[in-house]
Amino acid sequence: MNIIVCIKQVPETTEVKIDPETNTLIREGVASIINPFDTYAIEEALRIKERIASKVMVLSMGPPQAEEALRQAIAMGADEAVLLSDRSFAGADTLATSYTLSKGISKIGEYNLIICGKQATDGDTAQVGPGIAEHLNIPCATFVKKIEKIETDKIVVESMREEGCDVIEIPLPCVITVVKEINEPRLPSFKGMLRAKKQEIKIWGKSDIGAEEGCIGLDGSPTQVIKIFTPPARKGGLILEGSAKEVTEKIVSLLENEIK
Repeated sequence: MNIIVCIKQVPETTEVKIDPETNTLIREGVASIINPFDTYAIEEALRIKERIASKVMVLSMGPPQAEEALRQAIAMGADEAVLLSDRSFAGADTLATSYTLSKGISKIGEYNLIICGKQATDGDTAQVGPGIAEHLNIPCATFVKKIEKIETDKIVVESMREEGCDVIEIPLPCVITVVKEINEPRLPSFKGMLRAKKQEIKIWGKSDIGAEEGCIGLDGSPTQVIKIFTPPARKGGLILEGSAKEVTEKIVSLLENEIK
């Protein structure tokens, strides 16, 4: 079985910086980590590999420094890694990102299962996984908390909903996005870290994957950030003192004044 895990390198929360001209995140030279939700995707792929003979390929789009995240995935146990890196990819929204990743997946070739984290911590949209499925025209299951069964032609998953869970059977190939409840990611082994240090990371640009100019980066992004600002600090709340009856009367009086 061929499994592709899509991961993203995200800035550490305290290190987020915004380019004032493009209103996009500045990633070069910023301390970064693997998107936490993607570590669960990597772990689940490795657990499938331990049960079924599989090859785990990790794919990411980002600047050259994103290679560090891919090497960490290899240290965990992934077999190979590909980085989609090209200046023309910069500033991509979720539509352009999912398009670019889908083109990278198409170039990789054979795949049975694509696993993504449910969302990235720097965007919180949860749109890229489903977007990849749409571009590849394959089914998708989101918020997966358990893989109940996986066979050569289908997968059965438990998907979280606001109230309870759904059990879904999906034909392969497909995309699934996973939540943190699915597993506990392993730490890289010493042997894995040595292998990751020597592992060749393939780097593909837009011409390598045959991406169309108008579908990538800022040009391929219909959503744009117009303004970024820090919300004003909250004012101190009003403390009401007295007996329960007195406080209730004060609340009623305040509400009446607001309605008038």
